[in-house]
Amino acid sequence: MENENRTKNKFWKGVLVGVLLTAFAGLFVVGLATGLRLVGGAVMDRSEQPQTVESSGGATAAQGLDLDRIGRKVELLEQVVDNSFLFEENVDSEQMEAGIYKGMLAGLDDPYTTYYTEEEYTSLTEDTEGVYCGIGVLVSQRYDTGVITILRVFPGSPAEEAGIRKGDLLYKVGDIEAFDAELDVLVDQNIRGEEGTFVDLTLLRDGEEIPVHVERRMVENATVEYQMLEDNTGYVLVTQFDLVTADQFIEAVEDLESQGMERLVIDLRDNPGGVVDVCVEMAAYILPDDQFDGVILSTADKNGQAERYYSQDGKICHEMYGSPVENQLYPMDDGHELDLPIAVLLNGMSASASEVFAGALQDYGLATLVGTQSYGKGIVQSLLPLGDGSAVKITIAHYYTPAGNDLHEKGLTPDVEAELELDEELMEEYLSQYEIPLEKDSQVQKAIETLMEQEETGE
Repeated sequence: MENENRTKNKFWKGVLVGVLLTAFAGLFVVGLATGLRLVGGAVMDRSEQPQTVESSGGATAAQGLDLDRIGRKVELLEQVVDNSFLFEENVDSEQMEAGIYKGMLAGLDDPYTTYYTEEEYTSLTEDTEGVYCGIGVLVSQRYDTGVITILRVFPGSPAEEAGIRKGDLLYKVGDIEAFDAELDVLVDQNIRGEEGTFVDLTLLRDGEEIPVHVERRMVENATVEYQMLEDNTGYVLVTQFDLVTADQFIEAVEDLESQGMERLVIDLRDNPGGVVDVCVEMAAYILPDDQFDGVILSTADKNGQAERYYSQDGKICHEMYGSPVENQLYPMDDGHELDLPIAVLLNGMSASASEVFAGALQDYGLATLVGTQSYGKGIVQSLLPLGDGSAVKITIAHYYTPAGNDLHEKGLTPDVEAELELDEELMEEYLSQYEIPLEKDSQVQKAIETLMEQEETGE
């Protein structure tokens, strides 16, 4: 019993307290060396310290913009507003200026590129040591429609107590229409807040508007859950790739191995991604380094210049533009590989770092992918401060699996296709509960069946 308690205490020591709402819209790794916090999500960003961009003050810019002509037109529009706009009390020059910059980047037609005002950037990068007050849900936002879906309601959370369900659509936060908002800003400025305060949400469920009044609290949220199933099959659920996830994942696998695990199911369904370094560390823990030169992930920018994350001589290494990166993270100890049958579960909301992890295991031939086509988020964003307190998040590169596959707008195709099959009774459980029982989960059972069949046939 003492050893069991010690194991549990060690496992929960790394739990993030109160990471209560994670935005699929954007992951910001804004410099681990500076201690700035990370907001988990599907956008897989670089982990080096952000570059600062200063204004050149020139009359023209790249892409053929005529700044003199644009300046004259802005002055003309300002005169029109001054002379004719009825609601004078609504005129806010700072807000109008921010709208110009936001509109300029919106013209790139890239949903992952956006401008942040000084207030927004400060909120996003505030160092809170991983502690936030929120409501206890994991959400995602589709960039083609702006629709925000509740992926997960954490047990014991304010969201669960308020009756929020998995699959609900977030329609409004207060009076703000959620589908028209930048999700990460919406989360930081409108949903999170002081402990004990409340936020009013409007949900859509089966076409009906449902108002909920939810308290903000700190709630424990582990990013990894695990258990031993029948026939010594280990099951590990990874809900996102956060700073503590690699340690939790390794601890889970080692505990299952000590219990006699013979095969492993890793569940990445509805996992929106997260921190690239964590994803790389977890993949390296499983993979050997005798294929693809040990490469786990590579990227290439518009000039073809690349980054590589790879394992070599018992170390995880990071290389940028042909030069090794040496910092507090790299090189990182590795020297481990996992030699047992593995299945990885995916669905349409498995994105970014989830796809990197699963794609690496698939390329190395160490895992069978089971489920449905993944999301297809295969591009990298970087957060660039502009020197005046504002910042730009901008798409800078494609990422590639070890075999060189570009997954953007394609996703990963499972080796074994398996839809989640729910009868009427199970559907009600699925919608009302935090999760359906694993013994009734058709995709989990298909993964186990696949591994058993492979063992029988010697594949």
